[in-house]
Amino acid sequence: MDAGVLAGLNVMRLINEPTSAAIAYGLDKTADVNCPEERNVLVFDLGGGTFDVSLLKINKAGKITVKAVGGDTYLGGETFDKLMVNHCVEVFKKKEKKDLSVNARAMMRLKIACEKAKRDLSATTQTPIEIDCLYEGIDLSMKFSRAKFEEINDGFFKMCIKHVENCLRDGNMQKKDVDDVVIVGGSTRIPKVQEMLMEFFDGKPLCKSVNADEAVAYGAAVLAANLSGYGNKKVQDFVLLDVTPLSLGIKVYEDPDMSVVIPRNTPIPTIKERLYHTSLDNQVSVRFNVYQGEGKYTKENIFLDTFTLHGVPAAPKGKEKLKVCFNMDENGILNVSAEVISTGNKRSITIVKTGDISKADIKMVKKIKQLED
Repeated sequence: MDAGVLAGLNVMRLINEPTSAAIAYGLDKTADVNCPEERNVLVFDLGGGTFDVSLLKINKAGKITVKAVGGDTYLGGETFDKLMVNHCVEVFKKKEKKDLSVNARAMMRLKIACEKAKRDLSATTQTPIEIDCLYEGIDLSMKFSRAKFEEINDGFFKMCIKHVENCLRDGNMQKKDVDDVVIVGGSTRIPKVQEMLMEFFDGKPLCKSVNADEAVAYGAAVLAANLSGYGNKKVQDFVLLDVTPLSLGIKVYEDPDMSVVIPRNTPIPTIKERLYHTSLDNQVSVRFNVYQGEGKYTKENIFLDTFTLHGVPAAPKGKEKLKVCFNMDENGILNVSAEVISTGNKRSITIVKTGDISKADIKMVKKIKQLED
């Protein structure tokens, strides 16, 4: 949201990438007179830095319901590039007895060459990697085969399929019930990725009707038109029902386990409540640490924020009850509140998971834009 504001945009809603791609695909399908009333669609989105998979139900009336989401925020084209680079470093070290990984400039040149080779290997079975004076005046000249690329990345390719299996399980759906498998993202051009995906779905053809590089932006534009009241009837009639991608919960007392309040793949917007109690005699305040993730223990998950509820009446442990409420809106913005049941004393926080951009930064950019105008 901060990025949108800094770019001078009016941020109306946030949307997950595969869900956005599904809008692009769903809008295209609803125009097909031969399309069934309802279809189950799996969107496989493998980009440069992240991997997302979504399971959706799309009907001809334009209703898109997200059933489950999954993926890996650290898996993508850059992962494959890195393993290619590591392989080349080892080849160079074995041949020249020199470790070029200690030279940042050499590593950057090698990374650029490997990325180009990866793209070439989508169209050919073998490609050269040649770099003049790569390190200490020594050239690098080698052949890189598609077979070697597939071998060194085999574990990550299998991980992609594992995430697809998990998404289907979370959505309570068998792979035979999936009508369409839509691939988006530049890394889906890798032949092995397509091959494994088709094999998993028993030879089902992959849908490539939406542009792999433009589908996400196209779907987001359609949603923006829908929210703004622009576009034709088909754009205005569609309805999106999204889900939360990760579980949300709190650390309770000194227990290392995470107490989940909103399980992942819960339709949003949503409001969930849970009751807790004091853990110490004469406890007058309770600290709530909020986490996000699927780990059993809070230390395995992402810490989001914390707040302390004061004014708890002193009493024997377990007597005072505390109601914790998680309220998540359609943008995935979370409001967490805690209330002492006996007194009604309440405290709440709103969590927007942002980077290091401050409100002052945003105000400064707005002032600069005003001066420029």
